[in-house]
Amino acid sequence: MRKGYLFVFMAASTWGTLGIFARYLDDFGLDAFTMVFYRVLFALIFLSAYLRLVGVGFSIAPSRLKFYALYGFFSIFLFYTLYFYTVTISSVSFAVLLLYTAPVYSILLGRLLFGERLTPEKIAALFMVLFGVLLVNGPNGGFSTRALVFGLLTGFTYALYGVLAKFAVSKEEPEKALFYTLLFGLLFLTPFSRFSVPMGALPYLFALALLPTFFGYILYNHALKEVEVSKASIVATVEPVVAIILAFILFGETLTWLQILGAVLIIGGSILVHLGDGKSEKEGSQM
Repeated sequence: MRKGYLFVFMAASTWGTLGIFARYLDDFGLDAFTMVFYRVLFALIFLSAYLRLVGVGFSIAPSRLKFYALYGFFSIFLFYTLYFYTVTISSVSFAVLLLYTAPVYSILLGRLLFGERLTPEKIAALFMVLFGVLLVNGPNGGFSTRALVFGLLTGFTYALYGVLAKFAVSKEEPEKALFYTLLFGLLFLTPFSRFSVPMGALPYLFALALLPTFFGYILYNHALKEVEVSKASIVATVEPVVAIILAFILFGETLTWLQILGAVLIIGGSILVHLGDGKSEKEGSQM
């Protein structure tokens, strides 16, 4: 059990480096599409080798390809690109905190798609996250309207990622689901990406694919064999904390006291949603 929590912590910590890599790659003049294209390409190479090693294989029902095309479009093409773009036009701290508005959308999507009831915890989380966003953006609009809009869209596509993942792993192994999602995402990215990149950017692209993409996902997947999803999600909220700390150390990014309060509300709202999910799981298991 302890190993499972450690794996979640390690996975979330690697995800906290995503914005850091985006900032470094932006200095090389790479646009968000190109960053994500090479991230996905290298990750697919690593994942292909891993699937062969563990003997999972690549077979899939042809009828599932339409679903993975949709999954790849929203969860790779849109989500990854929107997140990296938001980092480049605002800051790592701002982008990762707006990423964690996803629980708001998850609550609304859960209500609309699955008929999930609005519990007091979910309603409280909605107000916490919304008020937190107002504080993070500052009373005078600390970042541009464009950054705010793209940041909120990142949170929405992150929520879609979670919803679509439920449909994916119900039919395929998680690693195989990731492979086809990345594959279709790569196809959507190809027309918008530049294939020529500075040599100095390649180590960052390689590390981006290896650490937060490949290792992060494999660690989290193995952790879920020992840890409940709701509990793992709570531990995973270390991601924005790691991102904010690294952004301060590496780039000197700082938050005002109001923004720190907003960050606490956003992260706290996310934790509250997952605590509610854990409570629902226990009640369901007793019925």
